[in-house]
Amino acid sequence: MPPPAASPPVLGLILAGGQARRMGGGDKPLLRLGGRTLLERVGERLGPQCGAGLALSANGDPARFAGFPGPILPDPVPDQPGPLAGILAGLEHAAARGIPRVVSVSGDAPFLPEDLVARLQAAGSEVGIALAASGTRQHFTIALWPTALRDDLRHYLERGERRVGAFIDRHRPAAASWPVEPVDPFLNLNTPEDLAAAEVALLRSEASGRGGGRSAGA
Repeated sequence: MPPPAASPPVLGLILAGGQARRMGGGDKPLLRLGGRTLLERVGERLGPQCGAGLALSANGDPARFAGFPGPILPDPVPDQPGPLAGILAGLEHAAARGIPRVVSVSGDAPFLPEDLVARLQAAGSEVGIALAASGTRQHFTIALWPTALRDDLRHYLERGERRVGAFIDRHRPAAASWPVEPVDPFLNLNTPEDLAAAEVALLRSEASGRGGGRSAGA
């Protein structure tokens, strides 16, 4: 019996469009954790899992992300309607290059699992969305999206819709779940207290020789 066909390459999309008001403003992915930016840490986790490379969803001057190893994609619709606009940018960019699926992640989640893409691919279907979960929470912006959904997503945004979960529910979502110990792999850093807690978690993971964020079976 022949081995199963390899999954097509996935584009990794890092969402960096938030205003970081609870952090005092600015770009959260450029904050430093353990001497490196969150963006560097997210890219280091996600990049090896994405055969089609990485892209960054961000508005404004792209020069502030100099050194990022991929294109900087502004929102393709006006008025900065939230993370779905960034996801649409990624889907359209991928579709123009023949890439069938995009995995989106938050730009402030430095402990992403090293098996994120593989497990989302295993959970999802060719036409549905697969999203990540940990504990009792689903993470709507950490998900695998077929590029075939881009027209429906554009129409959804043009009608004034903004809710990520409501859009996901339209498209037969599946989920892959990870444990929250020793650290939630989808911990995102919204406040200075979150950043301080992440520093502690990073020190503990380095001291124990664990990278954090692997699946329970890894």
